[in-house]
Amino acid sequence: MMAPMKKLVVSKFGGTSMNDAKTMALCAQVAHQKQSSVVVVSATSGTTNQLLELGLACVQGDNEKIKSLISTIESRHKKIASDLGLSSSRLAILDQLLQELQSLAQGIQLLKDNSARNSDALVSLGERLSSVLFTEALTQKYLNEKSPLIVELLDARKLIKTDHHFGRARPKLSEIEKLCEANLKPRLGSTVFVTQGFIGSTIENQTTTLGRGGSDFSAALFAEGLGADTLEIWTDVAGIATTDPRICKTARMLSEISFTEASELATFGAKVLHPATLMPAQRKNIPVFVGSSFNPEQAGTWVKKSVDSSPLVRALALRKNQSLVTLTTPQMWQSSGFLFQIFQVFHDHKISVDAVTTSEISVAMTLDSTETLSTEVIQKLSEFAEVQVEKNLSLISLIGNNINHTAGLAEKAFSSLPGVNIRMICQGASRHNFCFLVSDSVSQEVIQNLHHQFIDSQ
Repeated sequence: MMAPMKKLVVSKFGGTSMNDAKTMALCAQVAHQKQSSVVVVSATSGTTNQLLELGLACVQGDNEKIKSLISTIESRHKKIASDLGLSSSRLAILDQLLQELQSLAQGIQLLKDNSARNSDALVSLGERLSSVLFTEALTQKYLNEKSPLIVELLDARKLIKTDHHFGRARPKLSEIEKLCEANLKPRLGSTVFVTQGFIGSTIENQTTTLGRGGSDFSAALFAEGLGADTLEIWTDVAGIATTDPRICKTARMLSEISFTEASELATFGAKVLHPATLMPAQRKNIPVFVGSSFNPEQAGTWVKKSVDSSPLVRALALRKNQSLVTLTTPQMWQSSGFLFQIFQVFHDHKISVDAVTTSEISVAMTLDSTETLSTEVIQKLSEFAEVQVEKNLSLISLIGNNINHTAGLAEKAFSSLPGVNIRMICQGASRHNFCFLVSDSVSQEVIQNLHHQFIDSQ
């Protein structure tokens, strides 16, 4: 009788899980216990921010800050290497990467060019450094367990192929699947791979990144490319909660949530999952587990296609620092192509629009305040309509099921918010989401009241 095939598990560990030698050893234990075939790691916590600061300091010619940041990054990673007892071969790789850090910083400073392309090359070093260290931690765990499996460091850039949109590159899915099929699958029975999240490369092997928080996305792309049985996201919280526990004390962990609900929750503000993560898993129907690497015995949350229950409101999301852009003109009434012209402006300037509502003569839309509404964009929009921009707003989202077909939902929601000024309401586009804008100053209170109204009573 043939032995059952081992499940193919792709695991991802976040920055706090890579914080030091102790947390790396703990995560190595989790990866070994879960029999992960591919382990994707983030940079050590805070390192990506330091690398971004370094790029800026290089352009500004701030020599003291440059030296300080490089020294901080170098000493931290060498301390972890020492604590882990890094092998001489891996220590050589670490030293080579730290030398690359010096060279890239010098080049950016000399040319005063911190373009998106150069920035991607610089910040990629965060994951490349941490993965060398974690490969050692996992190797030691397998050696201690006398396992015949080999632990091998894998350069994600050889498999995660992307376009040339540096800073927020888009993956080439068919190319990734071919490369995973040819280079990883034949060796999965004998080798455990440790690789980097967040980074990829163009066909010409230029380093790219997938955008901040993209390590989850990388893990999902590996899972899709390999046709994994499970994708595990290990972080510093014990799963996906009904809302942010720091805002609402009665928030509780969910045992399960559907792909569609989790996608809405991630898109509209939940920090546990990167918004793009679930798309690859959903395409291949790969269940996703979210759990705490610090408390792996806790139940965690499963994200699946089919779940046992479908409550009206499963969770609440809050996205702060939103801007409301309102365009008003009588010319919009019964005219064709008006919305096309507006969104063409946002497209041309690579600005992402979230929620949208329209009336006969106006259109209102929300943008994240990190999106740059330059004078040029405002002037271009002003050619079509009068432009009004309001800031310091929060987007509140109720995530659940059959929301757009349930009578009385809005009445129940707003009756719990007396005296709160609602700036915009968006409903109907999705049966899983009902969202509206309020002032940042009352947003946390709104979440608490809605949680009491819809979830505490369940």
